[in-house]
Amino acid sequence: MKVDVFDKENNKLETIDLSEKVFNIKWNPDLVNQVLLAQMSNRHEAWAHTKGRGDVRGGGKKPWRQKGTGRARHGSTRSPIWKGGGVTFGPTKERNFIKKINKKMKRLAIFSALSQKMKDNEIKIIDNFNIDLKKTNEWKKELKNIIDLRTKTLLISSSVNNIHKPIANMKRVGSISSKSLNIYDLLNFKNIVLEKKAVEEIEKHYNK
Repeated sequence: MKVDVFDKENNKLETIDLSEKVFNIKWNPDLVNQVLLAQMSNRHEAWAHTKGRGDVRGGGKKPWRQKGTGRARHGSTRSPIWKGGGVTFGPTKERNFIKKINKKMKRLAIFSALSQKMKDNEIKIIDNFNIDLKKTNEWKKELKNIIDLRTKTLLISSSVNNIHKPIANMKRVGSISSKSLNIYDLLNFKNIVLEKKAVEEIEKHYNK
């Protein structure tokens, strides 16, 4: 499939061919949803932690003798039924949220998202980014000719390390390397601006 390439002034420069296997496949919402949930789950850290009866302090001595008191038998004051005792079936930091998704499924989900955004005209390809710009305001002036800064836009570059720092200060603009694509970022931003060299890297890196 053929698409136009623009310069930083939003003028058409040329037309290039894109891989049909990457930018023109069928939308697969079930696969995309599965990969997205797995990615979000793998980011989940178990912060909530409660102490069981073996974790709380004290309770080493039997509160009263086993028989002859007329009261129910107890072995420890740290039992969950006692005030100050451990928690039964509470959340622990050892909980594992990891979900495994194989590489082929991840690639297909990424291709599906890219293809759908291409069909919806939400992807623009530019010749290159000016990686010499170091300040956020300079990037705003550079990008306002290409994108609407009021809309969430993801910049995909082959040299993201040089643009990530100034871009990070912009509210609705994000950046990512062409070799670090993930389904969350592709769906989280409405529009995508692809560097021409990044297109080549995506087709080479993922379409193996």
